[in-house]
Amino acid sequence: MLSTNLREQSSLMARLLHLLDCLLVVGYLSILVYWYRVPWSQYYTRLVIITFILTLISFQSFQLYRSWRGWKFYTEFLIILKAWVMVIGILLFYFFIFKISIAYSRAVFMIWSTTTPILLFIIHLSARKILRYFRRRGKNVRRAVIVGAGDLGINLARELETIPWAGIEIMGFFDDKVAEEPELTAMGKPVIGTISELPEYLSVNDIDYVYIALPMRAERKIFSILRECRSLGARIYLVPDLYVFGLHHAEIQSLGKMLILNFNPHTEWKRGFDVVFSSLVLLFTLPLTTVISLLIKLEDGGPVIYRHKRITATGKEFECLKFRTMQVDADRKLDELFAKNPAMKEEWSNTRKLKKDPRITRIGGFLRKTSLDEFPQFINVLRGDMSVVGARPIVVDELQSFYQESAGRYCSMKPGITGPWQVGKRSNIDNYQERIDLDDWYILNYSLWTDIKIIARTVVIMFKNNGAY
Repeated sequence: MLSTNLREQSSLMARLLHLLDCLLVVGYLSILVYWYRVPWSQYYTRLVIITFILTLISFQSFQLYRSWRGWKFYTEFLIILKAWVMVIGILLFYFFIFKISIAYSRAVFMIWSTTTPILLFIIHLSARKILRYFRRRGKNVRRAVIVGAGDLGINLARELETIPWAGIEIMGFFDDKVAEEPELTAMGKPVIGTISELPEYLSVNDIDYVYIALPMRAERKIFSILRECRSLGARIYLVPDLYVFGLHHAEIQSLGKMLILNFNPHTEWKRGFDVVFSSLVLLFTLPLTTVISLLIKLEDGGPVIYRHKRITATGKEFECLKFRTMQVDADRKLDELFAKNPAMKEEWSNTRKLKKDPRITRIGGFLRKTSLDEFPQFINVLRGDMSVVGARPIVVDELQSFYQESAGRYCSMKPGITGPWQVGKRSNIDNYQERIDLDDWYILNYSLWTDIKIIARTVVIMFKNNGAY
């Protein structure tokens, strides 16, 4: 059978790669000893033998030769690093116990211990590139079925279509809807049968993967699949129905013996980036912000900073800082404007802004056009209330009136000084729902690279004076 042959070939390739890794580690050590003209002794012979055995065990223990189909490259590198740290830790313990560290060249050991993971990763990267090349051409392909032809199953099938290099071919779906609609298809793939027919199908077909894409309320069906199908030759994976909670960044954690889902996005790296970036901006723009403060004060003698209550993570309120761009008592004057001009009131209720706001001062208009009015928010970032990049800072009324189903997602992260709304249409968005959709998109897709791109585009837009009011 084709699938059986593929399994055997992959198993053989994994063993060969494992042996190659172990030989690379000790071979690289031998080359460094020769390169640095260190006399070879029995100590190095023992080190080579011990290292070979340790790598043989450690690399296998950390499942370095599992199937990496669909995984990110950096994930494999982290596993390599963990396995290698284990090897080095044991070697250092060995040196300490037998008091033999003096027998080895420190320079050789230091270079060898720090660069070996990189060499191993290059080897694995090359192997993955070669496999991807063949998989794109229909070789080394795994066959899979999806249990569940609903939104979750279809999303999974679409995702697999975007990564053809993973070499996973979807043969079809299993879903109980087929009893109601015999000709039912999904993503151009047939619905092969009902869920109860899955065990029989697996027993007569070579299927490598079974993806369970059922809602969590179908726990009885999920347990039945696990009980009846785990001995039928296919690997079974459960696709968590996280979309129902509206947050893709959820992760599984342990709490004692219990497994829990963490719906708080992993943003530790954002905090470090925010602090460094904001500190540099405040330092280098100090002369500019000093001039702006003086101009605001000289225009009408009012306060330089405007403080407004906004929402941050978990729904807490904070005082969002901006350079004041409106006349003193602007909030009171807003009610007077609404009384005189109902059209303005309607515009405000739709967008929470006025395109031609008579309350804006002369210096305020310039600051808004260039977004310089938002520079004091870098102080909010240092305080921990905001991020450099994030969703728009909004007030409680906006959260309650407009966000509704998206409120939970919004409150999972800190708002940003800039974001996709800033580098997209900015203030020219007439439909408030579009702003919510942009906030949702960022919360579900944020990354360091996305933040860097948004910051770069924000700088360009600031010089273009595009769309802010």
